[in-house]
Amino acid sequence: MLDRNRQHQIAGPGHGQALSPDLYYDGAQNYSSYGRDYTEQDEGFNPLRLLFYVVQYRWLIVMMAAAGLVAGVVVSMMQTPKYQATAQLEVLVPSAKVFQDIEVVSESSDLRAFQTAREKLKSRALAQRVVFQLGLSEKPDFLFPTPSFSLSNIFYRAFGISKSPSIEEKTPEERERIAIGRILKDLTVNLVTNTSLLSITFADQKPKYASDIANQVAQSFIDQRVDQTSETSDLARQFIQEQVLQVKQKLQKSEEDLVAYAKDVGITITGDDKSLIGSNIEALNTALATAIQERLDAGRMVDQIDKGRGSSLGPVLESEGLQKITDKLADLTSQYQQKLGILKPGFPEMQQLQAQIKELQRLYNNGVLTITDSLRQKYQEAQNKEADLRSKLAEMEKQQVIFNDKNIKYTILKREVDSNRSQYDNLIAKLNEVGVSSELKSQNAAIVDFATQPNSPYSPRLSINLAIALALFLATSASIIYIIELLNNTFTNPEQIEKELGLAMLGILPLVDDRELMASITDQKSGLSEAYRSLRTSLQFSGAEGAPRSLLVTSSEPSEGKSTTSFKLGQDFAALGARVLIVDGDLRKPNLHRLFGLDNTIGLSNLLTNTVRKEDLASIFRATKYPNVTVLTSGTIPPNPADLLSSPKMALIVTNLGKRFDLVIIDAPPVVGLSDAPILSRLAEGTLMVISTNQVTRKSAKTALKRMRAAGANVVGAAMSKFAVNKFDYNYAYKYMNYQYYDYGTSTPKIEGKVDDGADQPAYAKSPAFRRLVRRIRSSVGGFVDRAKSVS
Repeated sequence: MLDRNRQHQIAGPGHGQALSPDLYYDGAQNYSSYGRDYTEQDEGFNPLRLLFYVVQYRWLIVMMAAAGLVAGVVVSMMQTPKYQATAQLEVLVPSAKVFQDIEVVSESSDLRAFQTAREKLKSRALAQRVVFQLGLSEKPDFLFPTPSFSLSNIFYRAFGISKSPSIEEKTPEERERIAIGRILKDLTVNLVTNTSLLSITFADQKPKYASDIANQVAQSFIDQRVDQTSETSDLARQFIQEQVLQVKQKLQKSEEDLVAYAKDVGITITGDDKSLIGSNIEALNTALATAIQERLDAGRMVDQIDKGRGSSLGPVLESEGLQKITDKLADLTSQYQQKLGILKPGFPEMQQLQAQIKELQRLYNNGVLTITDSLRQKYQEAQNKEADLRSKLAEMEKQQVIFNDKNIKYTILKREVDSNRSQYDNLIAKLNEVGVSSELKSQNAAIVDFATQPNSPYSPRLSINLAIALALFLATSASIIYIIELLNNTFTNPEQIEKELGLAMLGILPLVDDRELMASITDQKSGLSEAYRSLRTSLQFSGAEGAPRSLLVTSSEPSEGKSTTSFKLGQDFAALGARVLIVDGDLRKPNLHRLFGLDNTIGLSNLLTNTVRKEDLASIFRATKYPNVTVLTSGTIPPNPADLLSSPKMALIVTNLGKRFDLVIIDAPPVVGLSDAPILSRLAEGTLMVISTNQVTRKSAKTALKRMRAAGANVVGAAMSKFAVNKFDYNYAYKYMNYQYYDYGTSTPKIEGKVDDGADQPAYAKSPAFRRLVRRIRSSVGGFVDRAKSVS
């Protein structure tokens, strides 16, 4: 049994350096970030992308456009030429009116009137009148015109059927019905905007019929309106005369009934239609309101008197006698007060002054009492007057109730008299108006412009038919292209990868036949080799410190070219003098050993499981025929590849190998369905996604990228493989991807050509165009099969 704890010295291939046992141990990994900008820019409308689709599907668009032009010409040739003529009619406001409120013949100037005239012009009655005026029911070329499409004539001739029936085979009623139907079908009446004009247009295969019928429709409309107006006026006058007689009799009878009833019940009505009782009640109400106001005013004064404030009332203060007594009293009181300081109150002169003051005071009080008594008397009179008015008002109201009962029938009879009188007056006025208007024959419409006989047909118009057919067929082609693009869920150009996945496009690898793959890789002047050198250059500028020291190459699904990419990138980086180690990390279906022509006896799996002898440790890292390129094959296929790759030992190996080689390239398994690639992506500084053209679905690529980023992978970009650079639409959109750019300075065959000389091939098989056609058919069929599998 091997000692798993022994330290092995492994000779470094190609440079004579021994790999120390610390190959399995190292500190933390310090990686710089590469390509971490995952911002996906939302693009708006891109005319260049639209142009790209036009170029890509150019043959479909050209064929649909040609089919549209042919269809437009065929339709135009199948149509029978038709002529149209237009007459203009002005709708006038009518002068004959019967009522002001209910108009029998009226034509208001609003839009409804013109719409009514338009519908009348298209009525069956007017069409019947036109047929009668022009005798159209007796003209076979009008009744049985040529079919609209000439293809029907071919059908009739092929089966020996007459093109149109004879006029004798139809009854007069049938011919009239056919003629009316033709007029209604081909007649068009439109209102000219913001005017009172109606345009009458008729279309027919005969230019004379077109102009004659258009003019006759306008004239028949005028004649019909004049006849209707005159007839209606006569009928209205007769009707009004009868109504006048009836209303006059009703008016006389209603007036007689009113007078007789008023006399019987004794109703007296004033000139303003009010009864005498009502007038008296109104007067009593006014007098009562005045009495109440007087009683209230007197009551306020009596209230002041009762409170002892009678001397301050207005009538007291305004009395001239009391005012003189007040002035004399004030004068004597002043004299008494002046002499009181000299004489004593008992002195005769002082006693005389006191007697005079008392006498004046008595006279003043008697005057105030007289005035207050008069105010009390006035208050009492006001109360009596109010009570008397209230009594009289109550009596009049009782009389009013009795009058109202009698007045109900009187009011009904009077209302009937008023109604009959109003009807009689209105009918007399209308009878006079109709008597004048019935004599007028004014027209309600006038022809502004007569239709002239057209010189050229208006239909078919080849330019319009071509434009419509071309637009329809181009819209159909656009729908077909949209459906194709909708069903095509693979990547067809680099822009789709950048937009859908948000990855930088580091390289575009041209499509090469599998039988020519190795020849193109070994040929340094081939287009494929040049594309890989361009990818190498992009990787060198993918980070701030240049290319990542450890690079994982993977893809979404198998057979996308990841192993070939690892193989070729290793050679191209080694050509720059870098020491490159290529590790086959696909422990399930390894392929690198076949590309290098080596056996796969021992390798990475043996190193991870310590199933390699110490003396064989150095031989695991194999030198190749390419300078500076070392290969670590996958080794024995283990039963648990994911467990081995996720072990700490794998991380230590990758870390130490990154120190001893300038670049470590790990060829990983595909992402979808396996966990190997996400595990290995965490160990590498950068990850390169290889995405094949027209093979891997967009959903699969998105899922793979999502799994890689979820695992912590640093996806530096993508390389698009199997890109058909010889297609015109790709060359147009990506001019740098043409064949001459890759195959400069060489006379070697094209990368899409065959390696063999084709001696045993037929002549047409040697043609490059034939080989491109075969590859295109094979690619289309393969893409369809892959999409069907992805959908299922």
